[in-house]
Amino acid sequence: MTLLSKLLALFPGLVVTLALICFIAWVMTQDWWWLILLILTIYGLPLLTYRIHQLFYPLQPGFSYLVGKQYSPWWGTYQIQLIYSAFPALEKLLHFVPGLFSLWLRLWGSTIGQKVLWTPSIQILDRGMLHIGNQVIFGHQVTFVSHAIKPKQHNLLLYVDRITVGNNVFISAEVGLSPGVAIADGSYIPFGMRIFPRQKYNSRPKAPEL
Repeated sequence: MTLLSKLLALFPGLVVTLALICFIAWVMTQDWWWLILLILTIYGLPLLTYRIHQLFYPLQPGFSYLVGKQYSPWWGTYQIQLIYSAFPALEKLLHFVPGLFSLWLRLWGSTIGQKVLWTPSIQILDRGMLHIGNQVIFGHQVTFVSHAIKPKQHNLLLYVDRITVGNNVFISAEVGLSPGVAIADGSYIPFGMRIFPRQKYNSRPKAPEL
């Protein structure tokens, strides 16, 4: 593990510590500036850190190894986003404002179309690795995982790729989407389905052959 990897492993704890300081200061002083600083710490600091990290260590689709002397950009982005996995309520609050969650994902680098319906229980582990079309509906507890890790040759093989969802797609509850998955326009994905890495999914009926 490189020095940068070790430093970024401390990032989630840093965000929590700063947030607690801001919260305690706000309760004690009733100064609204502390509340604003609290919001910026929770939502702004990880996002800004991620964007700066992307400038120097962009997360690229493809295969790599996690163990070794070379720094893994995915590891850094995972640590930066870890607070939202540990405290999912932080992102659930964004769903109370229409369109805010889609804007939130765009700020992380994802491409999000218009009229996309997200349920508050959605789970996204790699916020900058999505390409979502227009008029898409996501059901309860749909999970997006844009990375896969597999033991190989005494190491950990990492695969990272975007998840692509076309236009006019309906994805039912508890569906799992993996890295490199591409959902065709007009598709319907039934309840609980798991679509594995690099699969192309098209549920539209085929036209009869002449």
